[in-house]
Amino acid sequence: MAKKFFSMVVFAIASTYLAWAQQTPTFTEYNYNTFVINSAYAGVFDGAEATLSNIGFGNPDFQGTPRSFAFTFNTPLQNQKMGLGAGVINDEIGVTSATQIFAAYSYKIYLNDNRHPYWKVYDRTFISFGLNAGALLYNQDLLGLGIQDDPNFTENVNTTLPLAGAGILFGHGNFFVGASMPNLLGDTFANQDNLQLSRPIYAYTGYHIALSRFQPDFVFKPSMLFKYESGAPFQVDANLSVNIKNTVEIGAGYRTSNTLNAFAGFYLFKNFRALYSYTQGSADSPIGNTHGIVLSYRAGNGYAVD
Repeated sequence: MAKKFFSMVVFAIASTYLAWAQQTPTFTEYNYNTFVINSAYAGVFDGAEATLSNIGFGNPDFQGTPRSFAFTFNTPLQNQKMGLGAGVINDEIGVTSATQIFAAYSYKIYLNDNRHPYWKVYDRTFISFGLNAGALLYNQDLLGLGIQDDPNFTENVNTTLPLAGAGILFGHGNFFVGASMPNLLGDTFANQDNLQLSRPIYAYTGYHIALSRFQPDFVFKPSMLFKYESGAPFQVDANLSVNIKNTVEIGAGYRTSNTLNAFAGFYLFKNFRALYSYTQGSADSPIGNTHGIVLSYRAGNGYAVD
């Protein structure tokens, strides 16, 4: 019991100085809802999409385990030339809670058109630019720790800050690469000196490889995520998944912080997708392992051509 409390205190002390930055999304989050890190993904597919995720549930071993709940929605407009989206993301770690409420807009420039003979394979090529804006509700229950005679823990932190970010995405057929900075403002408008919000930069790329283009029963999806954040080690995620007849999908990934990810999911009625993920932290991490679930619905052609 004492060890668990000590681990929580260590986390709280670290977060007091580093404050909060959006946790790097788990494997299933950014691979199957890239909109959470890049507004340029709004409206990329031909149908509206809604995604609900809950990461970090069901772990009784450590009370301060990071938890994340997110709901996002995005849809194409004007023949996919534009996209709109919105979302709510709540992150909790130790005594710190942060909630993002945001809206996003994207505009796409197509580098080729779809006027082609019926027998010719068409690979869409485009560049998408995205902007997001909203608010960040930040809270630290420092008094709840009961730490005495330390000026850093004499009052709770409660503040609301504006949130703004930008992203860019390039897509060609089954290849995509993008970069984003979801929080350009950081703590610029903070009225408390001990609040220091970081400004993470993400880059993400991947490719979908079908063994047979005209009968894609097996589609392999390698991808990589890069994250740069001032004061933190440069982070790389390497992942690989396989889609089997657009019915079952399995995969795994490795994060340079010695974190392993694995997941399994299924598709239902071509429009619904459900995924379960398991993340194993490094041996010296006090937060243990986490479980996650991602549920998605996409209108139109759904996931039949994803």
